[in-house]
Amino acid sequence: MSKHNDCGCNHEEEMVIKVLFDGEDEEVPCDVLGIFQVGQKEYIAIVPQDSDDQVLLYGFEEVGEEGINLTEIETDEEYEKVAEEFQSLYFDQE
Repeated sequence: MSKHNDCGCNHEEEMVIKVLFDGEDEEVPCDVLGIFQVGQKEYIAIVPQDSDDQVLLYGFEEVGEEGINLTEIETDEEYEKVAEEFQSLYFDQE
């Protein structure tokens, strides 16, 4: 996610991506909660704008200048590691 370089406000802009889910006919706008790394791979946490309580986790890869590729997390073990890291980064209070 990029910083607001020109406004001087020193905060990250909210990022929205459109995702075409399997079985859907239209792209669904999703708010990006964060992009983070687990091991050598990057992941993304998104929430469909039509659902306040459904956080989705995917593998994340930038493609070219403006494109991204989301990949399914293939194993339960990988998902648990990613979910634990997401929880510790965004919800655990110290």
